[in-house]
Amino acid sequence: MDFNKYTDGFFDVSEKFGFLPKKEPLLKLPYQFKDLQKLIDSMPIFKDDKTPGLLSKEGSIEIEVAKLPNYIDLVEKEKNPFILQALFRSYAFISSAFTLAPAHFNYIKTGKYGKANNILPKQIAEPFVKVSKKINVYPWLDYHYAYSLGNYSKKNPKEGFNWENLNMAAKFSGLPDERGFIMLHVDINQYSPDLVKSVISFQKNHKTIKDTNKALSLSLTTMKKINERRQLMWIASRWKHYNDFRIFIMGIKGNEEIFGKGLVYEGVSKTPMKYRGQTGAQDNIIPMMDIFTGIINHYPKNDLTRYLQDLRSYRPKCIQNFLEDLKNYFSKKENNVSELLIKQKNYSGIKILLEILEEIYLFRNGHWQFVQKYIMKNTAYPRATGGTPIISWIPNQIKAVFSSMEHSYNSLPVSFIETQMKSWSENFENKKSLLNKQLEILSKENYDANKVLSLNKKLNLSDQPK
Repeated sequence: MDFNKYTDGFFDVSEKFGFLPKKEPLLKLPYQFKDLQKLIDSMPIFKDDKTPGLLSKEGSIEIEVAKLPNYIDLVEKEKNPFILQALFRSYAFISSAFTLAPAHFNYIKTGKYGKANNILPKQIAEPFVKVSKKINVYPWLDYHYAYSLGNYSKKNPKEGFNWENLNMAAKFSGLPDERGFIMLHVDINQYSPDLVKSVISFQKNHKTIKDTNKALSLSLTTMKKINERRQLMWIASRWKHYNDFRIFIMGIKGNEEIFGKGLVYEGVSKTPMKYRGQTGAQDNIIPMMDIFTGIINHYPKNDLTRYLQDLRSYRPKCIQNFLEDLKNYFSKKENNVSELLIKQKNYSGIKILLEILEEIYLFRNGHWQFVQKYIMKNTAYPRATGGTPIISWIPNQIKAVFSSMEHSYNSLPVSFIETQMKSWSENFENKKSLLNKQLEILSKENYDANKVLSLNKKLNLSDQPK
């Protein structure tokens, strides 16, 4: 694999940058786009000066969008990747705010999401589609260029990526819970350089048990750090306030109750278009680890897995290419991590692999508990922002982790298990029991989210800090 080719000028997948941008994204657009920047700044429910913005009053965003100049000619001439990214981010935010504002105000009135505006005005649609083609991504709010990884600014440039030191360049609610929610995703990606390094190290140096285990150990240490930071979501963003901004990150595809037949991009196409919404499932940490550890070989063959694969096309092309090349490399039997360890009779390495799989489980099970608390307790709406079904989506991937764990564990000799991993099987069965009991409750038409949540503590697998 040539690790010098995974860049688009904004992202550069490498041991140096991981999955973060090469440098901090632009906080503001250049002066020639001043009216677009003015709209972005005045849009949030609460602006930076704490006064009410356009999304605080029904009908306001539509009035201001009607006044917006069409910057398509300027967008056409632009070549700077960081300006193009900031333009994409701006048009993505405005598109979501404009289309989903009616659904937001209906939720305030009735507790249910209403219908979206399903025609995107020409002065947004044309430059938005143009800039999306320039950076080769779908024209809708995404995780990388728009809402998360390309949307941070540091309060103190000398300090790190901890979410407390990060602000959002563009926002919907303008409240601390939105900032904590999405900036924590940037926070966990501060460790992605070491995670990429561990995978590259394994790919380059796995001839000896020492080199193999060194790469695996770096992967494990890094995943533990990522999980420690991820758990701070419970503090960074209060679950009761998730619906303050959630509606604005909804996608068109899979959310027909909101968007109907789709969204018409005026001046671009008369045919309604459908794109998936911004979702943490578009992040790269777990997909890379699924490929590296071999979990990808245990994905169930069903529609839920096809949704997962569909979401891959919503990543930047350089990251898509990196993950695809990684998959092609590790899918070969001679490069399969688990098979290599078995061939080496590297039982200590298999143990480290199982510990990595444990961290992937904790990440996914933690995410599953976020869904239970932040979504199931807040709304009866059955779809995630990416348009996937809430109840079955993450459990589908957790089951793949279980299958991968069993495969690796069963490759160990009994003597090693008895001396080094006595309690593993019991802990594993406890994990499976938790998921099965939760899915049993959720199979009922009028399920009780509190019962699902309480099982996490009852089986001693709660993700929430004590």
